[in-house]
Amino acid sequence: MPRATTPTIKSVALLAGVHISTVSRALDPSRQHLIGAQALARVQTAARDLGYASNRAASALRTGRSMVVGILLPDISNPVFPPIFQGIEATLSKSGYLPLVMNSASASQRRAQASRMHAQGVDGVIMASASDRDEALTYLRQVGMPMVLVNRSYADGKNCAVISDDAQAMKLAVAHLYALGHRRIAHLAGPAQFSTGVARLEGFRAALQQHGIEEAGVVIAEAYSRRAGKLGCDQLLHLRSRFSAKTATKNHSQHSVTKAQAQGFTAVVAANDLLALGAYDALHEAMLRVGQDISVVGHNDMPLMDMVSPPLTTVRIQHAEMGSQAARLLLALIDKESTGITQIVLQPELVIRLSTAAPLT
Repeated sequence: MPRATTPTIKSVALLAGVHISTVSRALDPSRQHLIGAQALARVQTAARDLGYASNRAASALRTGRSMVVGILLPDISNPVFPPIFQGIEATLSKSGYLPLVMNSASASQRRAQASRMHAQGVDGVIMASASDRDEALTYLRQVGMPMVLVNRSYADGKNCAVISDDAQAMKLAVAHLYALGHRRIAHLAGPAQFSTGVARLEGFRAALQQHGIEEAGVVIAEAYSRRAGKLGCDQLLHLRSRFSAKTATKNHSQHSVTKAQAQGFTAVVAANDLLALGAYDALHEAMLRVGQDISVVGHNDMPLMDMVSPPLTTVRIQHAEMGSQAARLLLALIDKESTGITQIVLQPELVIRLSTAAPLT
């Protein structure tokens, strides 16, 4: 029995009745617009009938591009990152690029993965995991890799980035609680090594100052996780139980105790939804009712936040748009259509649910 012949671009051209160059353009998403609809349909039908698949290795040798983009995510199980990736992938696919996704749980792992991506010949990298003094970021800069940061930025501002307006997010959260009557508001801050943790803490304090109220406690979480949120809220509750009006003007453990701290908090703003869920756990354990005894505001509006009990008031981020914008920025860098540093800041919105209400006292 004769061995089946592997279909080639030439055989596709013959079946479709077009030139080889037309087939090349028709099978390249970034160049399909250069040919007519009828020719495109004929080529796609012929390729499908013959079972033809383009040879990316040959294309890379011809063009000098792998048509692969590396994507570094810090925790692929975190519900925040799938919609960001979906936005990235949808935009890349329109230009014929494939994503190479790596999950970087630690700084050392992230550095090694950045090196592997470079060795694999990716055309650029999108990082959703940049942290303070990030070795992966330093390495990619040293090798001249086109790169865009997404969701998090870097302090020196030397890379293109697409982020959400964290200051505005905290302004929305605090203004909502203030309008309900809360004057003693605490904060579960994100890790200090991430730009989001720093920016949201600064935004929280600026929002309090705008309303002329003191912070009722701040705990910086060790991670963006539910467990860290519970531990952080446990600390806030510990302070709440120990401080009384009598200690309002005294020092405790080398910290100045403000009036707001002495009276305890009536609301807490968390730097992300996982921290907010951890606060739920701590409050339930302490026999306090979320939304009645203590109001809670999250950040991100992860999937199913409307399904928890009570549904979480949170700041919604444009995650898919963030990913899409990051991909477009990177493609412009790869194509050398852009050589400057572009920082895109997307606007958040507050989604009000039942975890916030007027304070009881």
